[in-house]
Amino acid sequence: MKNILNGKVLIGMLATASALMLISLVLILAKRPASPAGPSAVASGQAPLPASAAMTIIAAPTSTPRGLAPTPSLPPPAPLSTPTLQPGMFGVGVYVQITGTEGQGLRLRAGPNLSAQPLFLGYDSEVYQVVDGPAEADGHTWWKLTAPYDINRTGWAVQDYLTVIQSP
Repeated sequence: MKNILNGKVLIGMLATASALMLISLVLILAKRPASPAGPSAVASGQAPLPASAAMTIIAAPTSTPRGLAPTPSLPPPAPLSTPTLQPGMFGVGVYVQITGTEGQGLRLRAGPNLSAQPLFLGYDSEVYQVVDGPAEADGHTWWKLTAPYDINRTGWAVQDYLTVIQSP
């Protein structure tokens, strides 16, 4: 009796699965969109695609012809002149490294004074290039620095926490 019951259950499951598959197939075919009318269908007299189903073709980018430079979205940074300073001396164009903050970091500010808004922290051993200065304010000498790897990391810093290094 046990084998007959298992056989009936198996046949019932197969019949249910077949019915569900048949119903799914009918629903899929009933909801299938009409075949799209492409250029060959229009030529043979079939109706074209509705505007909502139209495909937009976007042209691939082209290369810039030789001799013509692409229009930049931002002006290129002005080239820095090579400094003619003695080794270890501060000046525009030299590279400096942040030192002596004891892990606290150095606040690079929007302007060369203590009341200027801090923009970000520079950490010990980070390297920057001097792009402006010096400026004297609040009893300190200030230099405007830019990170060589990110021109957005630019700000004014106090000379006391900077050490001139060779160009990296």
